[in-house]
Amino acid sequence: MAHVDVGVLSDKEIQAIHDATLSILRDTGIIIHHDEVLKLLDEAGAQVNHQTRIVRLSEKIIMDCIEGAGKRYILHGRDHNLSARLGYGDPVLMSSPGQFGWVDDATGQLRRATVQNTRDAIRLGDALKNITIVGAMAQPAEVPESYRDVFLTAELVKGTGKPTRTWVYDGKTARSVLDIYRTVAGGDAALRKHPMAEAFLEPISPLQLPEKGLDVLIEFVKAGQPVSIGPMAMTSGTAPGTLAGTLAQENAEILAGIVVTQVLAPGTPVTYGGIPHIMDPQTSICSFGSPEQALMAVAMVQMGRFYGFPVYINVGLTDAKVLDVQAGIEKGTTMILGALAGADTFGHAGICGADHGASLVWLTLDNELMQYVKRIVRGFEVTDDTLAIDVVNAVGPRGGYLAEDHTVRHFRNELWLPGSVWTRDTWELWSDKGRQSMADQLQNEVEHILAAHHVPPLEKRLAKEVDLIVECARHELG
Repeated sequence: MAHVDVGVLSDKEIQAIHDATLSILRDTGIIIHHDEVLKLLDEAGAQVNHQTRIVRLSEKIIMDCIEGAGKRYILHGRDHNLSARLGYGDPVLMSSPGQFGWVDDATGQLRRATVQNTRDAIRLGDALKNITIVGAMAQPAEVPESYRDVFLTAELVKGTGKPTRTWVYDGKTARSVLDIYRTVAGGDAALRKHPMAEAFLEPISPLQLPEKGLDVLIEFVKAGQPVSIGPMAMTSGTAPGTLAGTLAQENAEILAGIVVTQVLAPGTPVTYGGIPHIMDPQTSICSFGSPEQALMAVAMVQMGRFYGFPVYINVGLTDAKVLDVQAGIEKGTTMILGALAGADTFGHAGICGADHGASLVWLTLDNELMQYVKRIVRGFEVTDDTLAIDVVNAVGPRGGYLAEDHTVRHFRNELWLPGSVWTRDTWELWSDKGRQSMADQLQNEVEHILAAHHVPPLEKRLAKEVDLIVECARHELG
């Protein structure tokens, strides 16, 4: 079976969006709220108006920076056997870097997140095999915002061996965050050789690069870490009222970020974050589960591939607040389309509604959904062995295949065998087991994992050094 290659744009349409993007960056430009970056772009040949902060970029500087950027990289956890491979064709599912709201799975109520929620989410993410990058999931109210990202980074590296991510808000905290990763990695040279952190630059639509985001970017690229660039342009709100126009603007914001990254540190690896949404015209709220979300996600994969970058998209999400049919339709449809398009990174797992909150049950659901999707993307082989003509002829009419060696050899690879949260029981057996829904089973799974899963601890000496970095940040920034 050939790889299924889903696309919504023709080659001509991809070129048209690219050309429109070049026109936007050449004629209108982008506002960059950062004096150092403006100076570097001026020296690199961009047209810079230092009063308005508008930068206009020529096709040459854009294409030179695209060509020179790194196109694949590996993010390492403190356990080097656990990594996220970006640009290698491996699907990467990332749990949310942190939501302010938290859904209490026992009551269904939305409240502020706590430190314990974060610790539970990290341990659960460590246990779930399809979560490749573990996010903090929560922004706990007990910890002041001034150093919360430093605190959460420490919780992450102590709580999982996998690669990690939380939101980093400014240059000062970025330096402390990077100090934590250097400590765990074994020093600056070790962190450069085996990157553990990824800057996330989120342009502000329409057509702005924020100062604090650029401060974070500068610190990360100086430390030799890769970068992900992803604006959340909203159709009809912060982007044009057409999907094509939204894509052109989104692409312009990403390419401008790539230019900045390469001017700062040529060769820095980049993930192309194509994460546009729509603004629902009835509520003026950003939608996370619209059909347009799926269409634009697939299109952004095509655009990112056009330039050669690994691509991150927002799929597997929903506007639903409970695990209902709407959630299943929106999460499943967008996830499978994004995966069949060939996206590299999917996120953010564990989100309930349109960034309303995070949930351990929803994180566990997303882990199961990714396993299901991986099976579809893998496809199946058509060979002399799998066609099984000899077996069919040997069994003949009215025979059975269950005891055949050919069946025993193949069924584990051919068939996806679901875990305990799914049901394929008879009605009677399902009823005898308590008539549980998938939501019930997911809650059971969360409770079982949190009771049983043990994370190998960070070495005591390193844990003390990490805690000291957090304490220093608390005194300096808190």
